[in-house]
Amino acid sequence: MTLSLDIAHLTALYEQGKATPEAVVEEVFARIGKRGVSPDWIALRDKASVLDRVRHAPRGPLYGIPFAVKDNIDVGGMPTTCACPAFAYTPERSATVVERLEAAGAILIGKTNLDQFATGLNGTRSPYGIPTNVFNADYISGGSSSGSAVAVAAGLVSFSLGTDTAGSGRVPAAFNNIVGLKPTKGIISTRGVVPACKSQDAVSIFALTVADAAKVAEAAIAFDKDDCYARADAPPFAVAEFARPLRVGIPNAPLSFFEDSEYQRLYHQTIDRLAELGAEITPFNFAPFRDTAALLYDGPWVAERLFAADDLSESDLNPVVGDIIRSGKSKSALSVFEGFYRLAEFRRAADAEWKRMDVMVLPTAGTTYKIADMLADPIRLNSNLGAYTNFVNLLDLSALAVPAGFRDDGIPFGVTLIGRAFADGQLAAVGDMLHRALDGAKLGATQVALSGAPPVTTARPVKKRTVQVAVVGAHLRGQPLNGQLTERDAVYRETCRTAKGYRLYALPGTTPPKPGLVFEGSGPGGLEVEIWEMDEAAFGSFVALIPPPLGIGTLVLDDGRQVKGFLCEGHALRGAEDITEFGGWRAWLTRTAVA
Repeated sequence: MTLSLDIAHLTALYEQGKATPEAVVEEVFARIGKRGVSPDWIALRDKASVLDRVRHAPRGPLYGIPFAVKDNIDVGGMPTTCACPAFAYTPERSATVVERLEAAGAILIGKTNLDQFATGLNGTRSPYGIPTNVFNADYISGGSSSGSAVAVAAGLVSFSLGTDTAGSGRVPAAFNNIVGLKPTKGIISTRGVVPACKSQDAVSIFALTVADAAKVAEAAIAFDKDDCYARADAPPFAVAEFARPLRVGIPNAPLSFFEDSEYQRLYHQTIDRLAELGAEITPFNFAPFRDTAALLYDGPWVAERLFAADDLSESDLNPVVGDIIRSGKSKSALSVFEGFYRLAEFRRAADAEWKRMDVMVLPTAGTTYKIADMLADPIRLNSNLGAYTNFVNLLDLSALAVPAGFRDDGIPFGVTLIGRAFADGQLAAVGDMLHRALDGAKLGATQVALSGAPPVTTARPVKKRTVQVAVVGAHLRGQPLNGQLTERDAVYRETCRTAKGYRLYALPGTTPPKPGLVFEGSGPGGLEVEIWEMDEAAFGSFVALIPPPLGIGTLVLDDGRQVKGFLCEGHALRGAEDITEFGGWRAWLTRTAVA
């Protein structure tokens, strides 16, 4: 029987004494030798050095688990090329995420091929060759994390790291019948990752099962003070059910499948499958998400790609990649701000749609292409591949790509479950359920049945009652007292605004500075608040910390909902500055800092 490399299976074999990490490493190198190093890999570690590392590997949760990393992620002592030989350098230190995985006991095998400088969703833009689809070599593998996806799907490693700015951790997963986890931006460190668009990049995880991806995420996710985009407010990763009956959003207008009737059929089958699993199917307006997707390459964010490659000559770059990167030079400072303004408008419209649903389900890609066709029309066809992926990072969303069947010609199809920021663990619960609903599902291109791998371990449903509380000042994310919420395991839910009638004042003599929110009836409202949720016991201890003149009352939001939230006693307003016109505490702090 062929050895399955899924993490749960290997871990069980080690625990039972039926296999050793050394034997697994030998098997991995034998499989790579049989398949060939090129074009999937750019560099392998020497087998002898890998075996030596195995002997000293920490016995953590990923002990003895072989993995690969995309070659825009630093590994100490190995060149980082970004699929551009002229760019190559050899770092002394590995990326933070690699350090964390190795500290958990995982065994790095090597570095994988990619679309040069992570620019592309198709996998054909590398001087090291074109990794092909594991099911049909005439077809693209998807990019830019092409080699990382192929290495997992072909059964060469248990998991791999990619990066995802526009869909590079999802499209290759869909085309190769594996799982692709695109976490919320900032929860996996990008220190030591060559940026594509630094403000929008995320490290992604490819795995054979959702359970495996979740296990890797648990080890990889941590706040990194050396990453300027790291999220200190991120909750711990934990697989959990959505609190209410699952509401799955689908676009209320037809999607384009670029004349691929098979992908269209498989998408609608997925929707039917979710309904059979008990989900409430809810139409939503896809327009703000679609319009955001167009910003990533048509807007100013393409100029960020100059950061890594601006010093290279035209001859150093893949012609298509070079054209894309050089187009960033035409972006002006004005166009950057125009892009920010448009994104803010789209985000506001998108936020309204999230009130209808817990998760949206989209085709990961509307179709796929043969390599020859992609090379003949590289820009237009690549753009088609990003139609349902490009908006996710710009709107600060989480995403999980899972297999969803095969076309009649044997080419895989996948869907992506998309949630709000920090919904990663909840998406895992839904994604695993959906993946396992496929009849006869196999792991990647192997013959190992998904049914033989254990499902995700879901946290027990919380029986305790919870309370949602609206915070308006020093307890906001990034503000001095936010730790009073996070240390009670409170979870950030959303940012919204108050109904009419409220005013906001800057209270004098408070440490740290605090605002006072009052209902005066004549106030314009529309004041920014954050909603946090915690269990009742934690809420009680939280309220006990609140000093006068502040207290907790009932706030009315602009959509009519009522939640508990901070209110201020009227006598404290004597001498206080009315800052209502700023629309919220953050805006007032920013304006006063500038002044």
